[in-house]
Amino acid sequence: MKRAIVFGATGGMGQQIAHKLASDGWSLYLHYNHNQVMAEKLASDLMQNFPKQDFFTLQFDFARQENDLGQVFGQLFPVNALIFAHGITDFGLFGEQSDEVVDQLIQVNLTTPLKIIKYFEPMLLKNEHSRIILFGSVYGHVGSAMETIYSTVKGALSSFANAYAKEVASASLTINVIAPGAVETPMIQNFTAQELANVQESIPAGRLAKPDDIAYWVQVITDEKADYFTGQTIYVDGGWLV
Repeated sequence: MKRAIVFGATGGMGQQIAHKLASDGWSLYLHYNHNQVMAEKLASDLMQNFPKQDFFTLQFDFARQENDLGQVFGQLFPVNALIFAHGITDFGLFGEQSDEVVDQLIQVNLTTPLKIIKYFEPMLLKNEHSRIILFGSVYGHVGSAMETIYSTVKGALSSFANAYAKEVASASLTINVIAPGAVETPMIQNFTAQELANVQESIPAGRLAKPDDIAYWVQVITDEKADYFTGQTIYVDGGWLV
């Protein structure tokens, strides 16, 4: 049975990814941090639509430095895909951000995902057609003022994927990064209506991405026929910044 963990499953992109993977026959662990009600509803909806598959909720806080990964993940059924659709940002000048904020951005977006990948590596190497998908950003390629640390860690994810792919490709474990541009999710709520209009005007495609535009590429990469595609960063931005 194909089984994946969707980290950030209660987010705008995470929910769409979960539905796409479920429709392709995947059983899923649906990760959440605070939004247990949403995670349980998502699991219930998927179970009704796909009764032959398994859907479980999974609570985990990426920001906790003292996480015992064995305690959190040790009792899970074997998985052969990790989808990191979670993430946080913070808007502000780098020189004015507190050390605590900087540390949290690095911990949640970079350090903890890498530790999770290292934890699951033995399992993923044993299974056929294993997948790791990280979520970067166009700002990992073209840095954004007011999001310096966010840009930094997203760029680091692409560098990691490019290097790590060379270590595990022979075992049919692929790792790739999907790097969206502006997407219609709660993460853009900090923008004013005028700011969003300005962004949309600057996108050659003429609109912000829908979560489905991003989830499509998760479907493509998790297909068994995609074994030869690894170490790449796909920029899904409507021609905006790349």
